[in-house]
Amino acid sequence: MGFTPVTKAAGTAGSAEGSTPLNAFDNALLAAGIGNINLVRISSILPPGVELVPLPAIKPGAIVPTAFSAQTSEVPGEVVSAAVGWARPRDPAKNGVIMEFHDKATREEAERMIVAMLEEAFRVRGEPIRDMKVFAAEHRVERTGCALAAVTLLAPDDLA
Repeated sequence: MGFTPVTKAAGTAGSAEGSTPLNAFDNALLAAGIGNINLVRISSILPPGVELVPLPAIKPGAIVPTAFSAQTSEVPGEVVSAAVGWARPRDPAKNGVIMEFHDKATREEAERMIVAMLEEAFRVRGEPIRDMKVFAAEHRVERTGCALAAVTLLAPDDLA
């Protein structure tokens, strides 16, 4: 399977209830605006030179490389969260990093974990951070709920 080179990256997050864990996950994808595309899970590298954009309209059925995190629970009253974030190095010719986190935690805890993980990733690489952004969702479970966050890597052919 070949991929067209990505030119854009977009982050998003959402949460939802469902009648089953898979339905809650699907509904969270829909709430995040990425429920009608095929996600191909990727590891956590942001290609150099991609344009960071708000989530655009994506063609239904598109196969989209995505770093994502999701936390599902069937415990009423439990709080779950998911977060992703990207950071880019000062040198625009170098790649950035994407980190994912999910747990039985608040949105604020998830956001703090993403920032800490991005800072460590750049410290280990010996690179200063130019900028970063975090996307997170929190959900209080009613019956079966899911919180989800994602960074999609988009090629021109993916856009509606």
